[in-house]
Amino acid sequence: MTRTSSKSELPAPTLPQSHKHSISVTTASHLLIDIPPYSGMDEGDLIELFWNNCYVASRLLNVADVGQPVSLRVPESFIHNGTSRIHYRVMQVGHGPALSAARRVQVKLDCPGGQPSELCGDENQGLEPLGIPETIRRQGVNPNQIKRGVPLTIEPYLNMAAEDEITLRWGDVRMDLPKVKACEVGKPINVWVPPAVILEAGEDNQLEITYCILDCVGNNSRWAPARKLKIGCANPYSKIPVRTVLKAAETRRR
Repeated sequence: MTRTSSKSELPAPTLPQSHKHSISVTTASHLLIDIPPYSGMDEGDLIELFWNNCYVASRLLNVADVGQPVSLRVPESFIHNGTSRIHYRVMQVGHGPALSAARRVQVKLDCPGGQPSELCGDENQGLEPLGIPETIRRQGVNPNQIKRGVPLTIEPYLNMAAEDEITLRWGDVRMDLPKVKACEVGKPINVWVPPAVILEAGEDNQLEITYCILDCVGNNSRWAPARKLKIGCANPYSKIPVRTVLKAAETRRR
């Protein structure tokens, strides 16, 4: 009679696709769990994977599997928001079942701003465009305003959560904001774009500004609908001295 062992003797499974051992909506659609090689691994071993103590998948090893990580897929129907526990057991001829250590994972299937539509490409219509003071929206950012910087507002968004990471895009320049704090959830976020960022992006009559959000498990909101701003000189040709603009019949005087 073989004896069943309840002691955790094997290393915990790993999640090669995951972000910090957490599961996003993208990862959940095709979640693979890796079973690392273990001592005494042999052809004919049966590996059984459990998700919250429910059996989800198994694999009977062949010669080619020995000494290699073994991947098992978790059906998407098992994956729900919250903390889950994953472990496996190995059945070997002549031995009792050996249990692995458990791996706890955080599952979050709610994207910041809601799930973007595939029809909108890189844009998420669920996010509000950046809030800009009315005067700046109408008149643009003049040289004096560039020296002061520009205030912006990010409105609260669906599935807003602590630890969200927001990236602002000012033209071709990106600026990472501090992570969202628990006390900021559900409230507007005030952003100050410093002169250095504005100067790096340069003057532009139609500069695009937008933002995107990455949550704690790696769900990406994609970009909010962009705003366009006039930065600096309204007409780049206005800087050219009048004398240098010649009529067709004129010649330059030396």
